[in-house]
Amino acid sequence: MTKPTKWKEYTAICLLGGAGYSLLELLWRGFTHWTMTVTGSVCFALIYRTNEKMRGERWWKKCAAGSFIVTSVELMVGCVINIILRWNVWDYSGRRFHVMGQICPLYSALWFLLCIPLCPLTAFLRHKLQKTTERGGNA
Repeated sequence: MTKPTKWKEYTAICLLGGAGYSLLELLWRGFTHWTMTVTGSVCFALIYRTNEKMRGERWWKKCAAGSFIVTSVELMVGCVINIILRWNVWDYSGRRFHVMGQICPLYSALWFLLCIPLCPLTAFLRHKLQKTTERGGNA
């Protein structure tokens, strides 16, 4: 697969991840913020890539890796947008064992559960996207 093909593949993944995460937030909290669309894009692309690298591993290892990815990105983004910029997009300081109000074990567990359907979804998307780009964009 050539580099332009990978670019198309990851553009599709980022768009899907951003849209999917925004929809998830709308369903869960009733609102979202544009920074969460960007964060969802990054997280989904990282999970997509990680699941590709972990092909053949047990599902729970992939889910643990996905939870670690989302929790880590959430901490980094939260430190910038919530602490430095003071945009107050989210605040977990009311949750037990939170870290600086940006991450907490409850949401890390939820990210783990969310990764259960994402594992087969990323495999399906990889198959479809790579097949589509190999044919020159005609699925």
